[in-house]
Amino acid sequence: MLDLTVALAGLLVGFVVGLTGMGGGALMTPLLVLLFGVEPLTAVSSDIVASMVMKPVGGAVHWSRGTVHRGLVLWLMLGSVPSAFLGVLLLRSFGNGAGLQSLVKEALGVALLVVVTGLVLRPLLQRGRAKNDSVAPLEVRPLPTLLIGVLGGLVVGVTSVGSGSLMSIMLLLLYPRMRLKELVGTDLVQAIPLVASAACGHLLFGDFKLGLTASILIGSIPGVFVGAHFSSRAPDYVIRPALVVVLLASGLKLLGVSTTIVSVVGGTLTLAAVVYAVLQAQRSAQERARPEPLLIPVGDQHSPH
Repeated sequence: MLDLTVALAGLLVGFVVGLTGMGGGALMTPLLVLLFGVEPLTAVSSDIVASMVMKPVGGAVHWSRGTVHRGLVLWLMLGSVPSAFLGVLLLRSFGNGAGLQSLVKEALGVALLVVVTGLVLRPLLQRGRAKNDSVAPLEVRPLPTLLIGVLGGLVVGVTSVGSGSLMSIMLLLLYPRMRLKELVGTDLVQAIPLVASAACGHLLFGDFKLGLTASILIGSIPGVFVGAHFSSRAPDYVIRPALVVVLLASGLKLLGVSTTIVSVVGGTLTLAAVVYAVLQAQRSAQERARPEPLLIPVGDQHSPH
């Protein structure tokens, strides 16, 4: 049965994903658990099946534009596809009762904290790489890339979180000279078989609910479309701190931290995020106001006599 409130939440999450390219499972799954009272395993299963439907859209765009490193995708797939399915089987090995739900909830909380760390570290790792569009072809490192796929697949299979944010930060650490547009395309395309494998596992062994997944998709698909339309207008210095605050508060709550502590931490970080956004907005305004350097045509230059 369709749930309009879940569809509205899906619309919001889809908009954020289209706007920023991140935050799908990291936002939707904790929303289902904390706001709608959905059992953790059901939330993970239903959300990851919804992601399986959404991922190929963006991946096809990057593939057609040639911003996908196919060698990396191959080695990531070899690790992530079997490990994502294995992650679901590991969940089932803990049974079906309250113990399993508690395990999923805690794993999800830890995964969110890891994603928050990645959101903070990623711009630091990207600093100074804007000029790497003309670097030599990337040399694939098979074994470390395979291990990234294995780790990412396990995390996604258990929590539905990390196919984008976690994998991209690990790729940045392993390939610091990788072009950013290629990083985004590669990360998105490798997530398609990864999420599909985890989704198949959850369809077979998880707690998938068709009505819940349909409700997520009804909202998230138009949300992604609208968010992508406005993505060029969304300053990263506003979206990223907001995601950090929301995901950190959600992660702490899922790990059983008291509401008082979560409120204090969330309030402090919100204030810090506002200050950061204001300072970055002022900096951007100053850079836009800076006059362009005057270019003198070659023919107008006079040599001293």
